[in-house]
Amino acid sequence: MKAIGILSDTHGFWDKGLTDFFETCDEIWHAGDIGSLELADNLAKLKPLRAVHGNIDDYKTRLVYPEKQLFTTENVNILITHIAGTPGHYDQKVLEILKGNKVNILVCGHSHILRVKYDKQWDMLYINPGAAGNSGFHQVKTAIRLKIDGSNIFDLEIWEKKRGF
Repeated sequence: MKAIGILSDTHGFWDKGLTDFFETCDEIWHAGDIGSLELADNLAKLKPLRAVHGNIDDYKTRLVYPEKQLFTTENVNILITHIAGTPGHYDQKVLEILKGNKVNILVCGHSHILRVKYDKQWDMLYINPGAAGNSGFHQVKTAIRLKIDGSNIFDLEIWEKKRGF
């Protein structure tokens, strides 16, 4: 069994409340717009980090973190990318991956809007953890943690904090 912390759109800002929220996690997954390599390095010191770059990340971050990651945790196939679209309206690059691979969880960011939805068409869980940083239009910072055991995905929890605090 693995406990996973999921976040996106930190834009270089780390809220100390996330340290506590991710304390029981085995890994952290960051869905882009990290904001700096320094922040990514600090996350990787906290827990093993899987991350992708986002549209605001500089060339240094893009050299270290790919545009997408496709991997397996336990018996669950994961796709992480920054810009994916939404169920029924996926980006063309994401559709190509979905057509060629069985994906059980799609993790993305970019919209700054927390959204978790089961996508019947692709038989997968769509997760956008919203934005964990202070930059953007969102009023509440959000992140997610969940557990994966074999092929079971459960105990999804949401962290929320008013932006600017």
